[in-house]
Amino acid sequence: MTAFRAAIFDLDGTLADTLADIAAAMNHALAALGLPTHDLTAYRRFVGEGVEQLAARALPADRQELRPALVERYIARYADVLLDASRPYDGIPELLDALAARGVALAVLSNKPDPATQRVVAGLFPAGRFATVVGRRPDLPRKPDPHAALAVATELGIAPADFVFVGDTAIDMRTAVAAGMLPIGAAWGFRPEELAANGARIVASRPAEVLRAFDGA
Repeated sequence: MTAFRAAIFDLDGTLADTLADIAAAMNHALAALGLPTHDLTAYRRFVGEGVEQLAARALPADRQELRPALVERYIARYADVLLDASRPYDGIPELLDALAARGVALAVLSNKPDPATQRVVAGLFPAGRFATVVGRRPDLPRKPDPHAALAVATELGIAPADFVFVGDTAIDMRTAVAAGMLPIGAAWGFRPEELAANGARIVASRPAEVLRAFDGA
């Protein structure tokens, strides 16, 4: 029997490849303001810390005063395209099935705004797959602050030490460490180079390797 009873997953770059839709929405918003756009690779570096930071990184350094306008346009456009190209990563549905079969409680915690988080999860995964889904909300600080992760643990009635936290960036690993959860790095995601240096205890090259934490391998 494993001590781990629950798993929190990041969304973008961990459960689903959402990068093309994020990039398309932000490039549309930038172009609407007459600003230069970015290629898909750049967005791997831009995402992970919420919409405000995404906008700040997408803007030229000397045009940061346009951040509120860019955020507004991005959110509106993303609502229209957020399921156009986004898909679960190969192996994720099977991983979630295997964890559910073990009786593991599953949750999602994202820095993406909560309305978009809810829509992406509902659009890509079966209803009821996750016990709780939490995006960026005004009442919870964004990752890497651990409060949202700890709120998930409280909601599920499971001690933080009984959780694994699966994510693809330094932000996720630092969140897991701060919350007292086992950090598992998703090397199939957006920034695998950040994982080991920021506390990942397991770096999984594919989703099935997450099961090592539950099977004692």
